[in-house]
Amino acid sequence: MNTSGNSASQSYFADYAWLAPGWAANTRIEVGTTGQNSGLFVGIEKDRTADQAEHLGRYVLPGMPNLHSHAFQRAMAGLAERQTNAEDSFWTWRETMYAFAGRVDPDSLQAIAAQVYVEMLKAGYTHVCEFHYLHHQPDGTPYADPAAMSLALIEAAKEAGIGLSLLPTLYMTGGFDGRVLHERQSRFFHNVEKYMLLLQKLRSVESSHLRIGIALHSLRAVPTEALRQIVESEFAHDCPIHIHVAEQIGEVQDCLAYRNARPVEWLLANAPLDARWCLVHATHMTEDETLRLAASGAIAGLCPTTEANLGDGLFPLKTYLDAGGTLGIGSDSHISISPIEELRWLEYGQRLQSRHRNIAVSELSESVGETLWGNTLFGGALAAGVAIGELDAGDPAQIGSGMRADLLVLDDDSPLLAARDRDTILDSMIFAGNQNPVRHVMAAGRWVVRDFRHHDEDRIARRYRETVQRLARAE
Repeated sequence: MNTSGNSASQSYFADYAWLAPGWAANTRIEVGTTGQNSGLFVGIEKDRTADQAEHLGRYVLPGMPNLHSHAFQRAMAGLAERQTNAEDSFWTWRETMYAFAGRVDPDSLQAIAAQVYVEMLKAGYTHVCEFHYLHHQPDGTPYADPAAMSLALIEAAKEAGIGLSLLPTLYMTGGFDGRVLHERQSRFFHNVEKYMLLLQKLRSVESSHLRIGIALHSLRAVPTEALRQIVESEFAHDCPIHIHVAEQIGEVQDCLAYRNARPVEWLLANAPLDARWCLVHATHMTEDETLRLAASGAIAGLCPTTEANLGDGLFPLKTYLDAGGTLGIGSDSHISISPIEELRWLEYGQRLQSRHRNIAVSELSESVGETLWGNTLFGGALAAGVAIGELDAGDPAQIGSGMRADLLVLDDDSPLLAARDRDTILDSMIFAGNQNPVRHVMAAGRWVVRDFRHHDEDRIARRYRETVQRLARAE
């Protein structure tokens, strides 16, 4: 361990580490262990010898941010796969979700969230953006502590050791026509005043591991004046702002009917879109909307496995990437918890639609794997509002000095990665199979996964099983 003044650091060595614009050989990585640098990268040097540093492995990557999560939905994954009618869609799935959400309390939310956060870490996600709208009791009555459900998520993230951007969600109306929320949605409701009080309370517990941002559920759930008040408030000046938008054709049609504009078109004209904003899904856009969104600097938050599961549609990826658009990935409803699968299906959807191969490439790299991994690291960190990797516009995200020490060590013994070099390793990681190649995971300087096992996974999994069994009995 190196020491300097009142600070200390741990030295690590990787044969190859992902630095802009790609892999760097013989990289020495210093992670702060005490003082203000604790949990941060304090030095990155390439072309070094191992010396006394701990050898991590052949390939080391920055941790991946997960920019969209509804943690409670992990416990209902697989429960909506029986046809209810010939027109099953997102809207019929939503009824199953509402029924399940009505049984979740703070204790069960913490148990479910801790489990899904452990699964994220083992898969290579080291930070999660939690789009949180289960605020109150099922009948809409606030808990004695109005922040009880938010605090349950914060505690779950602490248990698992994952970084958290908590995005309390403003949810006010049941449609563009301003209708009152259905009783099944009543626990989601806040008016603007109570919502700002919640933000204020949560801001008081922010830390290096916890970022508080803003979520506007959707244009159909947030009236125009309320959106304006939130966006112009002091809370919005320096934090992430996330919104579901243009996920379903029905939403686009309703927005046109009531606001005389498509959802993304309306946001571009009425909201100050920039790098603070993450537009989740943004599936149904015209070419003009796609180009203008890319130019705005806002992040497209894509969740390919959930979008496929719900029958949402396909994002216009090639047009968006060619225009320099920023994107990230999320596991959303958690029917899959794997950044690799999200990226694979992001590319495969485009191949199926275009009947061509190798769609997601850029001027920086002809590799689909490098393009997707680099772009989603960069966009995910922006959407989370945290310094994970290097945030230099136009470059792939990288391990960078002064950034939070989140990293992934790939498995040198994986058969899927055998005989691969640095030019093919990311392509093989994403497209060569379903075996998890992430052997060790560090989050904020702490080893949370070693040899594929989370340090507390048995206890957390046992509590999760007990919780979902109890919820099933309450059905």
